Amino acid sequence: MRSILVFLISAVLLAGCSGTQVLNNLTPESGYKTATNVIYSPGQDLRMDIYTPNGLQNAPVVLFFYGGRWSSGSKDEYKFVGEALASRGFVAAIADYRLYPKVRFPAFVEDGARAVKWLNGNVQQYGGNPQKIFVMGHSAGAHIAALLSVREIYLEKVGGSRSMLRGMIGLAGPYDFLPITDPTLRDIFGPPENFEYSQPVLFAEGDNPPMLLMHGEDDDTVWVKNTRNLAAAVSKAGGPVETVIYPKMGHGRMVASLSRPLRGQTDVIQHVADFVTRWSDQRYVDSNAPTGGIETVPLQP
Repeated sequence: MRSILVFLISAVLLAGCSGTQVLNNLTPESGYKTATNVIYSPGQDLRMDIYTPNGLQNAPVVLFFYGGRWSSGSKDEYKFVGEALASRGFVAAIADYRLYPKVRFPAFVEDGARAVKWLNGNVQQYGGNPQKIFVMGHSAGAHIAALLSVREIYLEKVGGSRSMLRGMIGLAGPYDFLPITDPTLRDIFGPPENFEYSQPVLFAEGDNPPMLLMHGEDDDTVWVKNTRNLAAAVSKAGGPVETVIYPKMGHGRMVASLSRPLRGQTDVIQHVADFVTRWSDQRYVDSNAPTGGIETVPLQP
């Protein structure tokens, strides 16, 4: 069994999109129902897939944004994430958003805001509670979720507000990546005078919804300092933030750990489930919530 798990981990980390398809192929079909290609923004023809646990109503809602350097990815690759969240009693929405080079910053964040607003008005028919929406993302998707949490302007532009969010969950996200020197990233986030607006760490003012930020020390795609720096900034401003750092986890394994075949190797899904459950039952109103603590979790081999 251990050799099979090691093989699966290696396949996911080395194969990229095809690796996620391996995980999707091993994802159970039972325990939930799926609404596919639900249009949430007709003007941009943007769609999401919604996973609803069987027999549940009024459940917490987790809106997930995938990674891919703001330039690749598809909701179709993340069935395993939808199943993971549904297995814990949450309605999961996996949303597509516009990608570079079709668009540049902040268009993909604006798409994320549209998805939140749509869910707030429509998720009840899929068994979700519109008052208990969480945003979650991996890598570039975590960047989108973070900006929605620290900058209310995006939700305001679509007729919403940050009060629509109960919390934010970031998996291996880039939150503090100045200076931007990579030519492609400079094009995505340019012109240079706009670079600072792409940095969630610069907008940590303490009024964000609760955050759970998770990262691996061995991540050589998005350095762990991104999570540590955002957590420190939010904590310093008096905002609610929790962090979990895995000493031996890399970038791809963070999200792959949510899949059924790899779920027993880490407690990533348990941290996510505990956070969503806890903050579904309360809102952040004072400074008694966890703020800024770094939890280092040993990773099983």
